[in-house]
This record gives sequence, C-alpha cells and structure tokens, in this order.
Amino acid sequence: MIPSDRSHVTAVAQTHPGETGKNNEDRYSITTYTLEPDGTPSILAIVSDGIGGHQAGEVAAQLTVDTTVKALAGSSAHEPVEQLRSAIVEAGRAVVRAAREKPDLSGMGSTIAVVWIIGNRLYTASVGDSRIYMIRDGNLRQISVDHTWIQEALDHNVISPDQVKDHPNIHVLRRHIGGARDPAVDTRLRWTPEETDAESEANQGLALQTGDQILACSDGLTDMVKGSEISQTLISRNHKDAVSQLVKLARDRGGYDNITIVLLAVPAESRRPRPRRRIIPMLIAMASLVGLVGLGLAAAWWFGLLPWGREVTNSTLVPQASLTVFTPGDVLASATPTAQAHSVQASLSADMARASATYTPFPLPTVPAPTSTPLPSG
Repeated sequence: MIPSDRSHVTAVAQTHPGETGKNNEDRYSITTYTLEPDGTPSILAIVSDGIGGHQAGEVAAQLTVDTTVKALAGSSAHEPVEQLRSAIVEAGRAVVRAAREKPDLSGMGSTIAVVWIIGNRLYTASVGDSRIYMIRDGNLRQISVDHTWIQEALDHNVISPDQVKDHPNIHVLRRHIGGARDPAVDTRLRWTPEETDAESEANQGLALQTGDQILACSDGLTDMVKGSEISQTLISRNHKDAVSQLVKLARDRGGYDNITIVLLAVPAESRRPRPRRRIIPMLIAMASLVGLVGLGLAAAWWFGLLPWGREVTNSTLVPQASLTVFTPGDVLASATPTAQAHSVQASLSADMARASATYTPFPLPTVPAPTSTPLPSG
C-alpha cells in the first residue's frame, strides 16, 4: 500500500483521560493509503486500550498500534482478513518481547479494535473489549464480540443481562494482546445475534452504503453510555458534534476510564460532474485559424478559465484542539509522517495536548489477567 494524504471517507476521532485523574492509556491511529496498481483508496482505524501497572499499559497500547499499522502498511491488502490476523499476532509478540526485556513492563497488555475500509469494503478485527459498532438505515449494530467473562457468562446463560452492571467480573478479559500465547484474533463481523461464527466470518468485505457509520471505541465509552444513546446521538447530530457529545456523556456520568472514539462515515456521492478533458481533433485539412481557436479553448479549459473547466481540490485540514476531523478531499496536513504511513495518533483533550506517535509513561491500574477467573459454564 502507498501512503496517502487524503481520506475517501469522513473520519472523526477524540480521546479523553476521563474524570478520575487517571492518565490516558488509550491509543488510536488513523492512516490512509492507496492500493497498487489501480489506486483504490483505503483507510485504517485502530483503537487500543492499555492493560498493566505503572507505565506498562500505555507502552503496550502504543506498541500494539504501531506494530499493527506497520504490518498492514507493508501488506498488499489482497487478503485483508488474513493480513489483519497476522498483523495483530505480530503486535502481540512485540508486546511480549518488550515485557521480557524490561521487568517493569512485565504483565502489560492491551485490547485492539481495527476497522479497515478498502474502497467500499469493510473489514474488522478485535481482541478484548474495545468495540466496533455500525449504523445503517438508523439501526445500530455491535459488529464485534466482547472477549470478556461477562459476555461468555451471558452466552452460556450463567447470568442474566440484569446482573451485568454491578457484577464483580465486569472488566475481566478473556482475550488480550500480550499474553503468553499469541492473541486469538476475532474476525467475526457479527451482523445479527443469531448468526453462526462461520456466517459472521463470511460477512467480512461487507459492501458499505452511503450514510453508513462505523464507530470503534474503548470501554470508557460503553461502560457509561448505552447503545441506544450512542445510536440516537450518531443519528441526530453531525459527525463531529456526535463524537464530542458521546465523550461528554461518558464524562458527565463519572468518566471512570479513558474514553476514545474513532468514527468513520461513508459520505453521499458527489453530484458535481466529473471533470472532462476535451480533445479537439486537429485535422490536416482544418484551416489554421480554426486550429488556433480550438487550441486556445482547450488551454483555457485545462487551466480552469472556463466555468465548466477542470476542477482542482485544494482544501487543507486544520484540526481543532480537542478533535480530529477528516473529510473526503481534505489534505491531511495534520498527519504525522512515519516509516509506516502518514498517521494521526493523538490524545486531543486540552489537558493531554499530545499529538504524536510516541508515548510518555503514565501509571495504569492493574486489570486482572484473563485466566484469573474460570470460564463460565452452562
């Protein structure tokens, strides 16, 4: 894939540390590319939530994002599902290696939620409890599956939905990046609850439609804001205001964890006529005067001197202090060039004020390891 400075979908992202004084261990990335040889546009969005003590969670989340982006940026994008699996497994191994090299990083890990749009095709992958939602025709679907004790208990009818909110195991993960084993990457794209796993896998490459919205987020949002509220907010507001409002809702209700949202939206097709290059045939028998006139008109058309002339996009993105917004045609001037791609990886709240692909150590509360609680049985 070739790094690109333009996005073919609208992208809005925001992150906030929350209201408890915690530092922000969430990380996200938005990178754009074109594919060879036909120039198909592609956008890759990742959300990762760090796990571990001291600085370890933040290191793990950053390493997870960087490794995944690097692996996918170097791919052909011809086998997206397998390439997603491979990239995330590589990220897991990178986190494990880093933890072994530095004892103070021991036990670190992260979640990951990946949304990859290639042309108009959607591909997803996840590990942990960072979620992916999709809105189509006003209906919200959670298209990822939580890898938590709670979700497995619900699946096995060990607990009822009414018992979830205050359950002591609500944050116990069953899968994460950075464990002793390679992460079990989930590439189910769950369209209906009744689907089999094989049917969900077969949904990969879903054809997107005008108006579709795909949201990836950390659990700092979903712990505080219900699915119905996410749906109503995304439907009733423009993309930028919707993301800001969702972050505000989570903060107003306690903001007990870091809150990160990346929203991708398929825009309406442009109604502007596609530029047409006029070819004025130069016939040998044509009079010289007619030929000169024809050449003059062609030149005026090419340089945009005629009202129906060639259109050149020259818009520049100026990100706001607390929000990243990409719209189709915008030049991603705020993107940070890296060896992998032109990337935006930012903590954009006023009290974080950080926008780079590097990390600064911050403490992280310990989250129980996925194996600390037995698998629920039916």
